[in-house]
Amino acid sequence: MNQPTADHDDEGALIARSRAGDQSAFAQLVTKHSARVYGTLRRLGLDPQEADEVAQEVFLRAWRGLARFEERSRFSTWLYRIAFNEAKRRLARRRPAAVDSPPGDDDAIAALPDTIGEGPQARTLAREFEQMLEQALAELPADLRAAVVLRDLEGLSTEEAAAVAGVRQAAFKSRLHRGRMQLRALLEPYLRLEQAPRPTG
Repeated sequence: MNQPTADHDDEGALIARSRAGDQSAFAQLVTKHSARVYGTLRRLGLDPQEADEVAQEVFLRAWRGLARFEERSRFSTWLYRIAFNEAKRRLARRRPAAVDSPPGDDDAIAALPDTIGEGPQARTLAREFEQMLEQALAELPADLRAAVVLRDLEGLSTEEAAAVAGVRQAAFKSRLHRGRMQLRALLEPYLRLEQAPRPTG
């Protein structure tokens, strides 16, 4: 029951030591958060090499900016904010791709499907879905993709995700709504296939 508090206290101690110039303490923070930061950068649209390079830049900026971290938000949320900005800069160098909004009922928001059961076949389906999800995310406009990634995939609250994206909550909710709608439309063929009865025997 007390483990989350203990983890938070440990992280607070690491942050305090890092602010005092303890590089080994900061290295522990990097180890703790690097996989999530890298995964977020990939889902925001960076390729593996870009994500690796930008992740290093994120932690370099975090090290240099620790004095400005006021601990009013979680350290992970602060890192997401840095990662979001760095990914946005990198993506801005590319030519924007036009994406048409799919037709559909504006009220038909559907959350992403849960993990599909257990067992070897389920794991295969889960891997296939992950690949389809990555491809679909890549087709979303950057602001809508970021909303879905931060809220639905990274699990931030609406308040936290809006702060990371640097927009008001109402604007973030609008992006999330549109992002979910477009993502659902892109995944619909896959979802229909998975819902179809499979041959037995």
